[in-house]
Amino acid sequence: MAPTRIISCQVKDIRFPTSLEKDGSDAMNLAPDYSAPYIILRTDSDLEGHGVTFTVGKGNEIVCHAVRVLSQMVVNKELDYIYNNFGTFWRSLTSEDQMRWLGPEKGVMHLAVAAIINALWDLWAKIEGKPLWKLLVDMEPEILVSTIDFRYMSNVLSKDEALAILKKMQAGKSERENNLKSTGYPAYTTSVGWLGYDDVKLRRLCKEALAEGFTRFKAKVGADLADDKRRLTIIREEVGQDKMLLVDANQRWEVQEAIDWMKELAQFNLTWIEEPTSPDDILGHAQIAKELNPLGIGVATGEQCQNRIMFKQFLQANALQFCQIDSCRLGGVNENLAVILMASKYGVPICPHGGGVGLCELIQHLSIFDYIAVSGSLDKRVVEYVDHLHENFLHPTVVKNGSYQLPQAPGYSVQMKESSLISNEWPNGAVWKKLIQDGVYTNPVI
Repeated sequence: MAPTRIISCQVKDIRFPTSLEKDGSDAMNLAPDYSAPYIILRTDSDLEGHGVTFTVGKGNEIVCHAVRVLSQMVVNKELDYIYNNFGTFWRSLTSEDQMRWLGPEKGVMHLAVAAIINALWDLWAKIEGKPLWKLLVDMEPEILVSTIDFRYMSNVLSKDEALAILKKMQAGKSERENNLKSTGYPAYTTSVGWLGYDDVKLRRLCKEALAEGFTRFKAKVGADLADDKRRLTIIREEVGQDKMLLVDANQRWEVQEAIDWMKELAQFNLTWIEEPTSPDDILGHAQIAKELNPLGIGVATGEQCQNRIMFKQFLQANALQFCQIDSCRLGGVNENLAVILMASKYGVPICPHGGGVGLCELIQHLSIFDYIAVSGSLDKRVVEYVDHLHENFLHPTVVKNGSYQLPQAPGYSVQMKESSLISNEWPNGAVWKKLIQDGVYTNPVI
């Protein structure tokens, strides 16, 4: 029996102690614990929608509480009401007349919206028996456009323009889908370049990534210039001069500092500098891009770009050359579709952010959809891959020869194994109980 109504929303505070090995460490996040508010939307059938959003440890419980508050607007809703009016329903979550004051459309509340929206898309894909990318690719353009809220962006991309982009790309969809089935979607690895890794581990990971077929690599920079040069020298020695090399400062620098620092690193033949300064400084990014583009270095940003309105301005200002949508920082699939279509209009490649628990599982679907149904191009398009925590998912990402393989299981790929949910729930899961008992962690007071 197909589900007709959502009857409950369960929220779990799931965390992983990645800080112990410095996995995920960078110039601003010295010791993150990859975490996820994890939700299960139960229906009046056996089908469930599973969704996540992403944090790096402390404060995960705050987002969990926000999800619980917003879930009151979802529980007991008929699925036809949601999916037949998805753009309108999305707006109802982001624009509730009192709670929108806590955003609007940014921060904790937007992360919470993403968890719910991602779970709703997971459920829809399961109802249709398709992986999410296939649900989107097969969707009639008129229906897909109806899932998007065009408010505040229609001066740059109207509903009619979005519809025209999708209709134009109907031709050749089958060929592009078959192409990805045979080649996969190109990925780059960040796992070699976390800032907390020592040189021995850095060399070993570069060798391992090359052996696995990766030809695109990313390293964290920004804490110390001399150390950056030393680490990038090591990476180039290991991977060669012909491989794509990206760097990420995680918002560490002032605008002029970013320009000066990157001119010092230009010798390493870098494709982009990611998040060189505050993620909210659109004109600062534009100034950095103007100075660095002549050196062949593009600016990439977006993992903490708060909404489609900010992406609109980044694109208008030529402040980014690589658009790094995030499946959880934006308000779920609906808003990511909006930005994908805007970026297509501006000819800017989509290169999603994937550094976090569950993000690789999510973003693969968005890039696959972009290639098949929107851009039709793989030029300068890459998807981040971080080799951490995939073993916790029922249908984890599959990467071969440096490329994502197309997901086949129905849904949005983030349903976790029950054993992982039990072991890693904060603070009473077995993993955390032992760490707290051993004095490695204490329960933070919020």
